[in-house]
Amino acid sequence: MELTEEQAAVRDVVREFAGEEIRPTALEADETQAFPEDVWDGLAELDLTGLTVPEEYGGYDAHPVTAAVVNEEVAYGMLAVATALSVHSLATSCIAEFGSENQRERWLPEMAEGRPVGAFALSEPHAGSNPAEMSTVARRDGDEYVIDGEKQWITNGRRAGVYVLFAKTDRDDPSSVTQFLVPGDVDGLTVGEKEDKLGLRASDTTSLTFDDVRIPAENRLTEEGKGLSAAFHILTGGRIAIAAQSVGLARCALDEATAYSREREQFGGPISDIQTIRHKLAEMATRTRAARLLTRDAARKRAAGDAALEASMAKYFASEAAMFATNEAVQIHGGYGYVTEGEVERLYRDAKITEIYEGTTEIQKTVIARELLE
Repeated sequence: MELTEEQAAVRDVVREFAGEEIRPTALEADETQAFPEDVWDGLAELDLTGLTVPEEYGGYDAHPVTAAVVNEEVAYGMLAVATALSVHSLATSCIAEFGSENQRERWLPEMAEGRPVGAFALSEPHAGSNPAEMSTVARRDGDEYVIDGEKQWITNGRRAGVYVLFAKTDRDDPSSVTQFLVPGDVDGLTVGEKEDKLGLRASDTTSLTFDDVRIPAENRLTEEGKGLSAAFHILTGGRIAIAAQSVGLARCALDEATAYSREREQFGGPISDIQTIRHKLAEMATRTRAARLLTRDAARKRAAGDAALEASMAKYFASEAAMFATNEAVQIHGGYGYVTEGEVERLYRDAKITEIYEGTTEIQKTVIARELLE
């Protein structure tokens, strides 16, 4: 599981950026619920907003392992920023893999430079874990599609300049889900208010309402009815990204807890001398290391072909490792871990979403069992 020389160099650069530019903004961004746009511009300067954009369109075209390394390090700084980056990368991946040459030339060079920001519009108020139940419809009308419906839990919802939208071309046919590109400035598109969330508070999460939105037929990304298979294919990479982010969160919690245990004195010495605390740190470290190994294994399998099983295993295990590590970090900090001016309280709140988005833990277990039994 050793990194190449290039991957290690990327890790070091992103780790330094996360430590010096991202993490110092995290508490204020969480408190104000404002996304740090200066940090986004810094990611663009490092070519990270072009992480999944092919080189011929100005992107970095990172190997999946390199992408996992980037996600881990950015999440160590702040999960809200890592989530925004991974969703932007989902959008660029869709355009790169399924788009026409004209669509790639139109969108990817600018997205690689960070603007417009991309969003991935799949979930709906009544269709989350089962997207085939979506009710958003894109009806063909001559040389256009007319879109009506609502999307929910859209990361980068207000920041986005382009949405990768999934909609049925036949309201009554679950197999008609199709993928489209919708510019953020089209008439009839309403972006909802930013959600007030438990964690990930700096992340821009909104609803989208489409009311007689008209887009050119050339904005269709996949053939009619091929949208769900495209979504599941792209989400395999997305799940690896979330697994990597979970590792970054767990590692940050471990570092915070380790440092605090050396500084905090009780019973005549540092609490790091207490066996109970030492065992907590040992288990946090072991689960974090195991989560990273699963994640990088999934990334290598992704580079070689299909990795649905490995991606779900990594996402399931790493997200639970993040929840475990952040919970233990709060416990080790005691009362100081429960107050909002501390780092670990935010990590604990942020970690919960890793068990929910990009497919819940329950969905990951369903995928794993299906892959084993079929």
